[in-house]
Amino acid sequence: MKASAFVYPWDVNGDPAAPARIAGLGVGQVTLAAAYHSTRALTPRHPRHRIVTAEYAAVLYPPGDRWAGRGLRPYPAGRWAPGNAYGEAAEALAAAGLEVHTWVVLAHNSRLGAEHPDTSVVNAYGDRYPWAPCIAQPATRAYLVDLAAEAAVRPGAHGTELESLGWYGLQHLHAHDKTAGVGLGDAGQYLMSLCFCPSCRAGYGDRGLDADALAAAVREALEPLWRGTAGDEGWPTAVKLLGDETAAATRAWRDSTARTLQEEAVAAVRAAAPAGFRVLLHADPVSYHCGANAGVDPARILSVADGVVVPCTGGTALLAPFAGHAREGTVLAANLTVVTGMGGSPGTLAADAARARAQGATELRLYHAGLASDGDLVAVREALSAR
Repeated sequence: MKASAFVYPWDVNGDPAAPARIAGLGVGQVTLAAAYHSTRALTPRHPRHRIVTAEYAAVLYPPGDRWAGRGLRPYPAGRWAPGNAYGEAAEALAAAGLEVHTWVVLAHNSRLGAEHPDTSVVNAYGDRYPWAPCIAQPATRAYLVDLAAEAAVRPGAHGTELESLGWYGLQHLHAHDKTAGVGLGDAGQYLMSLCFCPSCRAGYGDRGLDADALAAAVREALEPLWRGTAGDEGWPTAVKLLGDETAAATRAWRDSTARTLQEEAVAAVRAAAPAGFRVLLHADPVSYHCGANAGVDPARILSVADGVVVPCTGGTALLAPFAGHAREGTVLAANLTVVTGMGGSPGTLAADAARARAQGATELRLYHAGLASDGDLVAVREALSAR
C-alpha cells in the first residue's frame, strides 16, 4: 500500500537532512501542514531547535487577497512558521522525490474563538467553546469554505486532506486540562457538544424544537451522567436520556449542517484545483461524533470526496463502514500513530498495516515523521521495506 507521512514545515525548514530522511523511510508521499491549530511540538533532530510552539491556529503561507476587508480571516503564522513556510518545505520535499499533499485543519481555532466569541459553540449551560467554531453560522461557513480552497490548493500540491471539517465539541486537548473527572462517554460528549448559538437555536426551531426547552432537557439529561449513574451505550443512551423524537431532531439538524458544509468545501477545493487533484477528509463513520475526525455518513461522503483518512491506531474497525461504500479508485487511508511516546506502536506497523488492508484500506498514513524518535523511524523504515 502507498504510504504517506505527516510533516510540519518546521520539521523541514532549516534542516537540510530532513527531506532525504523522510524519503528514506520508504514513503512516496508527505502530508504537509498548510493550515494548522495551535500546538507545542518536539523537533528531535532539528539542528536549530528542539521545541516549536505554534501559539495560535494559522495558515503557514501568506494568506491571499480574498480576505481583504473580511471580519473572519485566517491568521498568518508567527515566528514558528514565518513567510511561506509551507512553500519552502514543499519545494524541499518535492526535490527529494516526495509527492506533496496539503494538510488543512479547519473548524478548530482557539484564537478565532477568543477574538470573535460569537462564532463559538455554546453548550446547554451557556458555556462557550472557543476552540470550536460553530459550523451552522453563515459567516463561519463562508470562512471555512474559502479557507479550505485556499489552503488546500497550494502550488505543486497533488491533493489535500481536510481535518476538522465538521462539528467540534467538548472533547479537546487543552493546556492543563481538567475535564476528565467525570466519564461522559459518547452520549455525554454528544449532549455537551450540542450548540445553542443563535444559528443553532433557529435550526432546532426549523426541526420543531423549542430551543429553550431543548436546553433544559439537555441539562436534565446530563444529570445522571454527572452522578455517574447513567452508563454509556453511545447513541442509545443519548436517545434514552433525551427522548426518541428530540434526539432524532437534534441529530438531523447537526448531520445536515455538517454534511452540507463538507459538500460545499469539497466543491470549492475542486473548483480551485487542477485536474487530478485528490480530496480526502479525516473522518469517523459515526455521524454524531465530533472532533478532528469529523463524523460523516460513509455513503454520502464517498460520493463527494475521493476518500477518507480513518483513525486506526486503536484498531481497524472504523474502516469497514467506509469499505462497504468504496468504489474503484476510492482512497481508504488507515491512519496509524508511529510515535511510541504518543501511544503508537511502530514495531507492529507491518502487522497493523496487514489488518488495515484486510478491512479495506488502500493506503497508510503515518503520524508523524517529525515527532517520532530515531528508534521509531528505524522501525517504520524496516516495516515499509518489508512490504
